[in-house]
Amino acid sequence: MSAPGGLIVSGSGRDPCRIAEVGIACALGRSLDAVWPRLVAGDTAAMAPAQASARAYGRVEGELPFIQAALAPLACRNNRLAQLVFEQIAAQVAAARRRFGAPRLAVVVGTSTSGISDAEDAFRARSRTGQLAGEFALAQLEHGGLAEFVAHLAGAQGPAYTISTACSSGAKALASARALLELDLCDAVVAGGVDSACALTERGFASLQAVSAGLTNPMSRNRDGLTLGEGGALFLLLRELGGIQLAGAGESSDAHHMSAPEPNGQGFEACMRAALADAALEPAEIAYVNLHGTGTPQNDRVESAAVLRVFGSGVPCSSTKPLVGHALGASGALEAAFCWLLMSRRQGESLRLPPHRWDGCSDPDVAPLRLVKDGESVLAPAPAALLSNSFGFGGSNCALVLREAS
Repeated sequence: MSAPGGLIVSGSGRDPCRIAEVGIACALGRSLDAVWPRLVAGDTAAMAPAQASARAYGRVEGELPFIQAALAPLACRNNRLAQLVFEQIAAQVAAARRRFGAPRLAVVVGTSTSGISDAEDAFRARSRTGQLAGEFALAQLEHGGLAEFVAHLAGAQGPAYTISTACSSGAKALASARALLELDLCDAVVAGGVDSACALTERGFASLQAVSAGLTNPMSRNRDGLTLGEGGALFLLLRELGGIQLAGAGESSDAHHMSAPEPNGQGFEACMRAALADAALEPAEIAYVNLHGTGTPQNDRVESAAVLRVFGSGVPCSSTKPLVGHALGASGALEAAFCWLLMSRRQGESLRLPPHRWDGCSDPDVAPLRLVKDGESVLAPAPAALLSNSFGFGGSNCALVLREAS
């Protein structure tokens, strides 16, 4: 379907797309139960630097699963993170495979790092010994390796591919998964995003002078950049009524600059309006907006202006990146999972919201939004609808609307 101006919108807004199950791992924890209380508390404790000289980073702590020998060429940290997340939804995925058949089970995942951290280790070994580390395989570097790996875990024989559009990858993977269901190319999809920490990413963002000296401070006049993170979220999507639906997806392309957003936020605004149109909702029907909210000077100025134009100043908004870091290709999936959590754990007619962590110093160049305060809830009788923004380098933008079924 097309929106005004020729923007292509994912999906029809008519077919159901139920989020049947979610798995998650990030700096807040390694399960939904671990993440939930820390999310709504706005807990930033996990964002402390690992050592005094280091920058803050949102890492997934603890041991990661062992990858079976048959999948050894894909045994990188990124895939271990994926396995940690997948194991949380494995039983439900297996039930879907038995119900529909393996050829009708698809996989669409997003990443930007793939196995780069393992390649870094392999080349360090080569500099010392003259040989690459024995456990390293080229397949670990390939973006498609993530989809191949998750398809193996799921026993999926339907379409399986990876999307890599920088920071919008995880959100676009969900939009693409919904399209596969609507096109009747499958009956169930494992979709989401996973990204792991690596030095290449850290140094790349540092070279752009985009990394905060401390914890990211989105929407503040004192903001000085993003804080990086890692993690993942995987969803089981079914073409069914009920539960919480992926109700709308809007995508746009700025095509303005390799790393800077279009200054007037036209692409940001277009994808939000497209997501609303796809979900057949008005802006006033959105109970909460999860901001892309990177804490960089340009994103916050541009995004706040676009959000104000679409929603006005009344909708509660927050950035969750001070809690988990900017997980790049996984961020859109993680933040969609946060929105799912807010609705799945509603309290009567109210939704608990994640507070916006910042120093409270407003910037006259940042549009005034209603930033969520500590302990805040919003009155949102079911069916509530939430919107999540994900904006990637090169102007690759995606907004998702999650909505409780009527």
